[in-house]
Amino acid sequence: MKIAISGKGGVGKTTFAANFAHWLSQKGITVLAVDADPDASLGTILGISEDVLADLKPIVDMKELIEERMGGSGTYYPLNPQVDDILNDYSISIGDIKFFRMGNIKGGGTSCYCKENSFLQALVNSLILGEQDTVILDMGAGIEQLTRGTALGVDILVIVTEPSKVSVQTVKVIQKLASELGIPHVVVIGNKVRNSKDENFLRDHIPSEQLIGIIPYSDELLEMSINSGGDELPGGSLGVMLNKIYQKIVNEGS
Repeated sequence: MKIAISGKGGVGKTTFAANFAHWLSQKGITVLAVDADPDASLGTILGISEDVLADLKPIVDMKELIEERMGGSGTYYPLNPQVDDILNDYSISIGDIKFFRMGNIKGGGTSCYCKENSFLQALVNSLILGEQDTVILDMGAGIEQLTRGTALGVDILVIVTEPSKVSVQTVKVIQKLASELGIPHVVVIGNKVRNSKDENFLRDHIPSEQLIGIIPYSDELLEMSINSGGDELPGGSLGVMLNKIYQKIVNEGS
């Protein structure tokens, strides 16, 4: 199964992705957790030490590797470079989870990133269309890494939002992009919900068939997002609620 997770910065998307990866791995499922958001810290929340992460640069920043696979520094480069072996060489294993730091599509400015972007697109193609393990892509508010071809390989897009106008507007933008790309299943998770007013706000702005779960504000989840995480999942009523949400995602994307 290929699962993409997106949402505005600060909504708890990466903590959700990390806990989901651990939940799947505890069920004996091998998971490839891909950090595709340059502003995120998926590796830290998964429980990887900062020393290890410091030595694991995003693939998009490895100029020598990109030059090698893209045929040097000339004007012309292959549109389908060889990338199948990169995953094993540049990923970190945490039990049944493999962590991979990809980096993001680069935009404007004075430099042309055509080569780097073409390399990343080939890498996403390999992950989405060729990888046999369950893949969780922790993406930013944009889903630029996905082309129409790779988007069809995504089983489900999960958008995490908090109860605010700006965050809900981001949901609408991502949904529009997902629709244009043809992603078959798109669902929304409400997070950091403090009271009935927050919950009603989300239910008023997001159709019930799209909003598959509400996560209450939690100091435990906040602590995970601030400090290094691990494989211990939240317990109690929060754990029960998260378990139901994760199962819904699996069922929806299957």
